[in-house]
Amino acid sequence: MASYKTVKLLSREEAAYLAGIIDGEGTITLTRRNKNEQRQLVVSISNCELPLLKYIARLVGTGIIVTKHILKSNHSQGYAFNLKNRQALDVVRMTYPFLRTYKQQRAALILKDYLRLTPRNGKYSAVQLAERDRFVEKFFLPLPHNTKTR
Repeated sequence: MASYKTVKLLSREEAAYLAGIIDGEGTITLTRRNKNEQRQLVVSISNCELPLLKYIARLVGTGIIVTKHILKSNHSQGYAFNLKNRQALDVVRMTYPFLRTYKQQRAALILKDYLRLTPRNGKYSAVQLAERDRFVEKFFLPLPHNTKTR
């Protein structure tokens, strides 16, 4: 059995700092690699500063950093730090109180329904699959521009 890396428990200050980075440079989303699979939770932070992303990887204790392709000669080298599934859920749980953008509403939906609608074995009943589809639709609904957070 493969070892599963867990997310480190963040202090209040670390969680607030990470939330600020996620609000400014990150994404909380549901994505899939293949058309035929269910969407999985991803927390991603894109940045040109590799030392920042390495710091976040050490802070969190897991995740991967990928190098992005440079599409134009005048673009800087970019990187992305990625967490998926349960690891991403742990980060969302710790940073949620400190998020200040629309990502706070997305995080609230994730915390409320993601675990309940995502069986670890990947097998869904018809009812569960229909409810998960509604959850994904709701997750991607546009938020009002004047949405106020705390």
